[in-house]
Amino acid sequence: MKLNQSIQTKPATWRCGRFLFDFAKRNRPIVMGILNATPDSFSDGGKFRSPNDAIAQAERMLAAGVDLIDIGGESTRPGAEPVGLQEELDRVLPVIEALKDCGVPLSIDTYKSETMRQALNAGVDCVNDIWALRQTGAVDAVLESQNCGIVLMHMQRDPLTMQFNPEYTNVIAEVKQFLKDQADLLISSGIANDRIAIDPGFGFGKSLEHNLNMLTNFAEFSSLGFPVLAGISRKSMIGKITGKDTNDRVAPSIAAAIMAADRGAAIVRVHDVAETVDALKLWEAIQVDMSA
Repeated sequence: MKLNQSIQTKPATWRCGRFLFDFAKRNRPIVMGILNATPDSFSDGGKFRSPNDAIAQAERMLAAGVDLIDIGGESTRPGAEPVGLQEELDRVLPVIEALKDCGVPLSIDTYKSETMRQALNAGVDCVNDIWALRQTGAVDAVLESQNCGIVLMHMQRDPLTMQFNPEYTNVIAEVKQFLKDQADLLISSGIANDRIAIDPGFGFGKSLEHNLNMLTNFAEFSSLGFPVLAGISRKSMIGKITGKDTNDRVAPSIAAAIMAADRGAAIVRVHDVAETVDALKLWEAIQVDMSA
């Protein structure tokens, strides 16, 4: 029996700005490469702080087969301090300008409405928001775009306090309900449902037990009818299990991506693009063979 036999059918397509992902023609998840133009991100902070370094990293991702590049100018690791608007714009806009015609969609990882607006005007195709567009003006910013993709993420509290004893009665049910409510709000505002993807938010206000529960039952999120993103790469849940530092979490991060793919992930957000793409090629070959 196929491991993912009971998974809900994925949506037919995901509109992502200038691009359309057709899941009927894909046998593996979209690989979203993380590009942190920050000095303090939890895994690679400072490595790609300058625009030239960030662009060079994006070029490596492109050569490795990335499907989507997610550009961020503010760390949202647990305990992270907020970054001012202008500083965030100064970090991301030069990178967007250099990469806007790179051949794959670009995503902006932000919760600030003005950053969304300026990034969309500069050429990004998707807004990836840890606050699920709950900050002032965020819904209006995406409404101004005819077709940008949107990723709504679940987070309990905020980055400064989210890991202070997170509690749920039923983490799967509560995260699903939040994501459904936020998606319904957007649809009622006039946003087409094929623009929306959802992210249960591994590590954002969840204990290790919560995170493992969500990964075990990841297929549950597909029942909402939207593409589901799995963002587990190098996160602290992996460190707690393996005892490895962030830069030594490549192998378990790839294992987590494969587990999420088996459970219906439509998008995997990763630091290690080349390794993940290779692993998913093998996973894809098995899926195709088993469905023959």
